[in-house]
Amino acid sequence: MTDILAAFAWVFDPANWAGASGIPARLGEHVWYSFLTLVLAAAIALPIGLAIGHTGRFRGLAVGVSGALRAIPTLGLVVYLALITLNLSIVPPLIALTILAIPPVLAGAYSGLESVDRRTIDAARAMGMTELQILFKVEIPLSLPLIIGGLRSAALQVIATWTVAAILPVGGLGRFLFDGLAVQRYDEMLGGSILVIVLALVTDGVFAIVQRLVVPRGVRAGSVQDVRTKKDPWRPIGPSVPNRPVGSGT
Repeated sequence: MTDILAAFAWVFDPANWAGASGIPARLGEHVWYSFLTLVLAAAIALPIGLAIGHTGRFRGLAVGVSGALRAIPTLGLVVYLALITLNLSIVPPLIALTILAIPPVLAGAYSGLESVDRRTIDAARAMGMTELQILFKVEIPLSLPLIIGGLRSAALQVIATWTVAAILPVGGLGRFLFDGLAVQRYDEMLGGSILVIVLALVTDGVFAIVQRLVVPRGVRAGSVQDVRTKKDPWRPIGPSVPNRPVGSGT
């Protein structure tokens, strides 16, 4: 408990909020690195995922490649790229984390398109829509929640992993962990961890709101109800029997 209180004291210390190595500067670096990684991963994975989801081809290959990429130890890849390229800038971790972020974005893209009701697509084709019109006007709008879900998962992984990528001399919130470890400042290490957790929670919350907002009106869970099948609570269960006048025969 003492260490946690010391960590919060470090976070709220005004001295740690000033300068090029202060909390705002490191937070800005971490957000920028994460954003850049997510943009690169989306630029690679989204077109491939949308093509696979629309055509239904090479899905097995995509699943296999995604599984292989997930199995790569990201921190080991960061160090390996830094050693073979003799580059201690953000390039090695940027490449490694982009590879890490591709599988969830790819899975969200093709899973989202596969979740679209095929009858809706057939109806669009029957109306004379081209394949591109079906993709951009029907499939993508209906699959946006799952696509955003893939980006959401990738963003959380990227934010967490950029922290340990600070083993190289790059910026970001992970810098507090390694700088604190070097001088045995455990309050700084815990404070940096708290900042990473808060950033991840805020990011997750923003993506959750966006994911909810992009659900097309009329298909939101619990909001669609067919009035033709709505049951009258006062209607008896079973087949209806027409009223017959008293004394009539069977």
